[in-house]
Amino acid sequence: MYELVVNLDFAAAHHLRGYHGKCESLHGHNWNVTVKVASDGLDSLGMVMDFKELKALCGAIFERLDHKHLNEVAPFDTINPTTENLARHIYERLSENLPAHVTVVEVTTWESADCGAVYRKD
Repeated sequence: MYELVVNLDFAAAHHLRGYHGKCESLHGHNWNVTVKVASDGLDSLGMVMDFKELKALCGAIFERLDHKHLNEVAPFDTINPTTENLARHIYERLSENLPAHVTVVEVTTWESADCGAVYRKD
């Protein structure tokens, strides 16, 4: 099994519905996102896929989120834009657009340098 890892970021604001504390108020993060994808084999160039292509696919997802109020962006207009839900959203959107031989292993979203969440399907 071969794995690729990219580390990207975007900025966005959110508030947590139903939360009792500071995070119920509008606040922002410089989200750091680590994406890990894998494949059993390599393409004709000897790669799982081009890093540039993986970054572009992630960038297309982040474009809808970057410098936005996440609570106003689907699906976060109906589900809480928690770090956990954000990781799952990125995982699912990325899974829809990868080459057939490549799968998402996990997505980690960091809302700060020491607080993050991982989503993976086991």
